[in-house]
Amino acid sequence: MTPGRPGRDGGGTPAAGAPLAFLPTPCHPAPRLGAALGLADLWVKRDDQTGLALGGNKARKLVRLVADASAAGADTLVTGGGPQSNHARTTAAAAVRFGMRCELALAADPGTEPVGNLLLDHLLGAVVHPLGPLDYDGLEAAIVSLGERVRAEGRRAYVIPVGGASPVGVGAYVDAARELVGQLGGAPDWVVCADGSGGTHAGLLAGLAGTPTRVLGVDVGTRNDLDRAVARLASATGDGTPRSDPAPGDAVLVDHDHYGAGYGAPTPESAEAIILAARTEGLVLDPVYTAKALAALRTWVGDGRIEPGARVVFWHTGGAPALFAPRYRDELMARAYASRSL
Repeated sequence: MTPGRPGRDGGGTPAAGAPLAFLPTPCHPAPRLGAALGLADLWVKRDDQTGLALGGNKARKLVRLVADASAAGADTLVTGGGPQSNHARTTAAAAVRFGMRCELALAADPGTEPVGNLLLDHLLGAVVHPLGPLDYDGLEAAIVSLGERVRAEGRRAYVIPVGGASPVGVGAYVDAARELVGQLGGAPDWVVCADGSGGTHAGLLAGLAGTPTRVLGVDVGTRNDLDRAVARLASATGDGTPRSDPAPGDAVLVDHDHYGAGYGAPTPESAEAIILAARTEGLVLDPVYTAKALAALRTWVGDGRIEPGARVVFWHTGGAPALFAPRYRDELMARAYASRSL
């Protein structure tokens, strides 16, 4: 199959089929969740509904990244992440849609049970390389090394960093910010999102530059240089729009208090956030990213840093497949039975 060419601002159409990402995603009020948090005007931006292999925010970035890969003549997408990486799962799906191969460097033990996103990686036909525990820098180096190995085998590799956090990928969230403003009829007071590699936060920050909106990224324990990475990526977005400095250091707002013991580690607050969202709005969060972001939002409203009357958008970045991994499933089941009413 000849790779299709995704559109720059649209969802991308692989080989004249359905678009890679279903855009724009819905944005709707969440009054019952808002009331539980103490907010009068809470909205949820549903990037869990992008459509690609159970959705998520990475699909937006992959529209641009696969276009770039296709233009470069690539036949293999190379990236990586944790064992429950949403980015790895959706990259594998994007590769299938464009007739490409996908190779994944995962910070997972070889014997990791194939459940959740890891199961989907295999179902989608990705070549999975479980490399054991790796920190962020080690994982990035492993992705680059894997790309070099793929090239040595005679294939044309397109290397994508963790989370698609390159200027090309981040530009997708400049577009997303503008999409949001159009849906709301104006800029909100706050946007709150999970912050892993920093790409989504950076694109939103750049796209909302010049508006009164404050973007709060919630650190999920991925990288030590998160604040600097967000500022750097926001200033280098590959959307073709000139900008001098959309993200000075004092504009980067990151909560570092809710990731618990580290990336992927469950916390009592994140488990409570999952149950709260499910039982007020029927909204399914994931334990690695969005649950920690909602837990942080709850804290910021509770201590007055976000005012009760503010218009707040909670950016749902997806990731529900991770709920079914045993480390999260068992605790959530116990909490669900113990708290049948809110």
